[in-house]
Amino acid sequence: MKKTEKKAEKTGIFIRFLNAIEKIGNKLPDPFMIFVYLAVAVMVSSFIFSLFDASVVHPGTGETLAIQNLLSWAGLEYIITSMLTNFTGFAPLGTVLAVMLGIGLAEKVGLLEIAIRKTILKAPAALVTYAIAFVGIMGNIASDAAQILIPPLAAMVFYKIGRHPLAGLAVGFASAGAGFTANLLIVGTDALLSGISTEAAAILDDQLIVTPADNWYFNMVSVFVLTIVAGLITEKVIEPKLGKYVGDTVIDVSAEEHPKANKGLRNAGLAALAYLAVIALLIFLPGSSLRNEDGGLIPSPFLTGIVPVILGLFVVLGVAYGKTVGVIKNSKDAVGFMADSIKDMSGFIVLIFAASQFIAYFTWSNIGTWIAVNGAELLTQINFTGIYLIIGYILFTSMLNFLISSGSAKWALEAPVFIPLFMQLGYHPAFTQMAYRIGDSSTNIVTPLNPYFIVVLSFMREYDKKAGMGTLISLMIPYTLSFLVVWIIMFLIFFYAGFQYGPGITPFL
Repeated sequence: MKKTEKKAEKTGIFIRFLNAIEKIGNKLPDPFMIFVYLAVAVMVSSFIFSLFDASVVHPGTGETLAIQNLLSWAGLEYIITSMLTNFTGFAPLGTVLAVMLGIGLAEKVGLLEIAIRKTILKAPAALVTYAIAFVGIMGNIASDAAQILIPPLAAMVFYKIGRHPLAGLAVGFASAGAGFTANLLIVGTDALLSGISTEAAAILDDQLIVTPADNWYFNMVSVFVLTIVAGLITEKVIEPKLGKYVGDTVIDVSAEEHPKANKGLRNAGLAALAYLAVIALLIFLPGSSLRNEDGGLIPSPFLTGIVPVILGLFVVLGVAYGKTVGVIKNSKDAVGFMADSIKDMSGFIVLIFAASQFIAYFTWSNIGTWIAVNGAELLTQINFTGIYLIIGYILFTSMLNFLISSGSAKWALEAPVFIPLFMQLGYHPAFTQMAYRIGDSSTNIVTPLNPYFIVVLSFMREYDKKAGMGTLISLMIPYTLSFLVVWIIMFLIFFYAGFQYGPGITPFL
């Protein structure tokens, strides 16, 4: 058999595997009902745990946490009194709706379409996939907002250049979600995790400080490596699996552009520059409250409030373009376009209601904490030594994503256990932190507990009404597996070659 035939056979087997996952996954009930069933499962599990008086000692606070029974009177009171706040207080809900107000306005007035025509459609086709992957990975400078912004825009780009829109959505979500920890810059995530690491290291050495730059070198290399990996997976696996797009969504890519489109783009660009200049002025004015106490930006109120800044930018862009081409004549027109964009998010809002209840119940019952801590203790008893224990830890963290999706919350739980453990084996806390980030990021895109998983599923259904959780998971698995494997290989190369993970940071203390 020829090599090309063998390769085609292997590819065919893998595609059939993904198709099987999609088929099985899509036989599951509607995502809304899945989260309802999961909430019920948590209730029953909390009752069973409580029969055995199960509890866990939180490694960070030392507090003993009992498994709280949701089927008790106290649990019933919590369920009833928290239902509305679970929904309205669900952080991604406000983030998504706020960002979509701006993006929706820019889309409804035609700005996004003409911008794509003038840029992406004229770019070399071979670079489009990799450009989206790069932007997606770098998008974590805007924190979680990238997982909302990039997938729908990437889907639109792919559609307009004659490629399957779900392939664009897939690479957009995979790069922004699974590549979340990588960046060429030092961003808010670095500061957040390093602060937790420093506190955990203080258990053994209160003089040891983990800085936001301690994983910088590894993260910079990861950007370029993962961009290539994401591009190859999209073109060699995802697009062949999807085939030609024959969905219901129709966008006339040959339509003539508005006669004032060029002027509209120019005015939108000028308005954006003016807006960004005002933001920069507010940031760098002496005594600005948008910077931190040391005068820096990482972390800072500015980065914490990046979503409103993004919303404002898209509103400025949309209004400037809309008024120039004449589709916005007064404030009512602008408000109408934003209202239409929220109507498109109605399915997402319904899903969030059920998902927010499940996640709240899971947190309140302390079941997630119990599983995480006991799983960590089990991992320490596995007869691994040296780097193999670290690889086992990466895999453990990647699986824990299916129980606790919040990266910072999970690290706050894991760091007090694993940093002191690995310090006793001679490993630097920043090295352990990097191992954590690999495991945490890789499976972000396949865990339904990730609130943005639901968002992307809603975007997917705009192009394929029959798409379900199985569809999205089957598209994300190749990225998750490839990112995890490639990252572990990189991790080992740095380890055995003695490369620094950040300035002055090697694996050992």
